[in-house]
Amino acid sequence: MKQHHLKNDSYRYVLKGFTEWLDILGYCKMTCYNMPALVQEFLFFLEANGLKDIRLLKQSIIRNYYNHISSRGNIRRGGALSNNYINKHLQALEKFLEYLNHRGVKGLPGIGIKLHKLNRKMIEVIEPSEIKALFKSTERTDVVGHKMEAYNYQDRAILTVFYGCGLRRNEGVNLSVDDINLDRGILHVRKGKNYKERFVPFNKKSAKYFREWIYDWRRTLTKTDRESALFISRRGQPMTGGTINGRLKLMQLETDSITLQEKNLSLHILRHSIATHLLEAGMQLEKISRFLGHSSLESTQIYTHLVNRSREN
Repeated sequence: MKQHHLKNDSYRYVLKGFTEWLDILGYCKMTCYNMPALVQEFLFFLEANGLKDIRLLKQSIIRNYYNHISSRGNIRRGGALSNNYINKHLQALEKFLEYLNHRGVKGLPGIGIKLHKLNRKMIEVIEPSEIKALFKSTERTDVVGHKMEAYNYQDRAILTVFYGCGLRRNEGVNLSVDDINLDRGILHVRKGKNYKERFVPFNKKSAKYFREWIYDWRRTLTKTDRESALFISRRGQPMTGGTINGRLKLMQLETDSITLQEKNLSLHILRHSIATHLLEAGMQLEKISRFLGHSSLESTQIYTHLVNRSREN
């Protein structure tokens, strides 16, 4: 990413404050670097166009900036910027305006620009019966050793997070034990997509799986009480997304379903599956959208097509 050096002291000050604010909110290091870098480009644009006071920002200036990033080339790869990258600029700017409002800068406009639609691949889901088969595979009784038995309970918690709570892969990877509130039945997603956090409810059965893993078995795998990650690898360290996906593959192979074993199962398919199953059960699209942490209903409406396609077959 190209560096845009700011000359305006007030812009440098507010950018520093924005970065610290993201860190206080608990965003990951990568987000605390990337988002301010995008905002810095916006502030550099304001400087270049003679706007020296952020309080004078207007909707027309935001629109000019949007036209600027939409037309400029990709510095590294050539060609135009991708829709996804332009969306990240808009999302960073939206968060920056939220920060300014939090700091008492009132009367600023919203971005007023819709995010670009992204090309989506065909979404795959698995059946409720296949979800039951995955959970049943975590009841293995032929395992040898206390540590191997602990994996059963962790695998059950993995299915609960990615199917029962519908989390994205990175959201689940970043979970800590403190993000699970068993008394309230709430899971706190601190590092969601598009830099947003949310609270996801879970039912009594999910609470049971979380409680068994966290209080009865998790310490079997951890090397230190200071480790806060929810999911623990064989080495006693936080699990990576690839390792968690590997555990899902092992569960898949342990099922008695040949049909399920032949599918290209992934953590994200679990997320697609719970969304589809909730819609089939009659949950309102708006509630599913909030549950999944979607920025707009457009992202959730794809599941209506899946349900309709299923009913037609």
